[in-house]
Amino acid sequence: MEFALSEIERDLQAAARRFVDRNIRPIAARMDREDWFPRDVFRALGEAGFLGLTVPEEFGGLGLPYTAQAVVLEEIARSSPALALSVGAHANLCADNLARNGTDAQRRRFLPPLLKGDQVGALALTEPGAGSDAVGITTTARRDGQHYVLNGSKQFITNGPVADTLIVYAKTEPSRGARGISAFVVESASPGFSVARALDKMGMRGSPTGELAFQDVRVPADQLLAAENAGVAIMMGGLNVERAVLSAIPVGIIAECLALSTEYARTREQFGEKIGRFQLIQEKLANMYLALESSRLLMFAALASVQSDKRSGRQSAAALTYASEASTRVALDAIQVHGGYGYTRDYPVERLARDAKLLEIGAGTSEIRRLLIARELLGPGFEPERTPS
Repeated sequence: MEFALSEIERDLQAAARRFVDRNIRPIAARMDREDWFPRDVFRALGEAGFLGLTVPEEFGGLGLPYTAQAVVLEEIARSSPALALSVGAHANLCADNLARNGTDAQRRRFLPPLLKGDQVGALALTEPGAGSDAVGITTTARRDGQHYVLNGSKQFITNGPVADTLIVYAKTEPSRGARGISAFVVESASPGFSVARALDKMGMRGSPTGELAFQDVRVPADQLLAAENAGVAIMMGGLNVERAVLSAIPVGIIAECLALSTEYARTREQFGEKIGRFQLIQEKLANMYLALESSRLLMFAALASVQSDKRSGRQSAAALTYASEASTRVALDAIQVHGGYGYTRDYPVERLARDAKLLEIGAGTSEIRRLLIARELLGPGFEPERTPS
């Protein structure tokens, strides 16, 4: 299978790299230190066209394949995995999801401000008692005339504290379990919606994460996404795409760690020698390169898979599982290469290590993803009663 970037994607990669060097690298440390979300930079990403890459042109996007989105996320992640995470949640989990599943009226109303960066998007699925067991959500949506009334809470929602437009999953028929879930487009300005708290995280600081509350939130019936009780199909297809696209974030972390460690090994001296001459340092650099190339190949395979069939989750689960675990390992090795300096905040590798760990947890933990891979390999008869996320 050919995984070379197209000319458009190479141009996009170069443009993203220039944008990152000019606008994101100078503020990445501050984002982490202050847990600060740079709304102006986010808006600039929209103005540059980076927030609607996969959305059809008729709705203001560029209509490009998922590879294009991954290329941009990798470049952003090299300087700020946190901002890459927020961009991924906005552009893929919210905007692309809406473009794929919304009505023309919904797309024409909600997509333009999202693609411009004037509004921030999020997806609200996880709950305090329903993480890996995504279909075990308890948030409800009751039909009341021309509205649905939502009640419940969501937890660990990326962009939740700053989101303007959210795709929210709720049970419209709780007695039907997974077959009674629906998805809604919800505006944060709706009465009854509130941010219960913003979370103070170990890593991915600057990407706001929060707990959301829904207390008799009235959502117009025409903001139902797809059809009533069709939410689980949207959810599972969306998770497969999410895992493939977000694999670009750990790939970006690995690429940056390799670049930083290689440069440090060329210049740092100990015992009268550049440390790059030491075979144990060379081994670490070689292993970083192996992790980078392997992760990229798995990512491209997953992107090709979801571009043609969003129902198959094996490739996406494999790509994110391998790349996320490799990024944690590589970031820790990068700290080791940098020695004592690597353990300080004067160097970015310690931040990259903290950021990497989340990727083994979000979008379904590594353990859950392995179950999905195995069950897809085994075939019918090995599915659980509830499909994990």
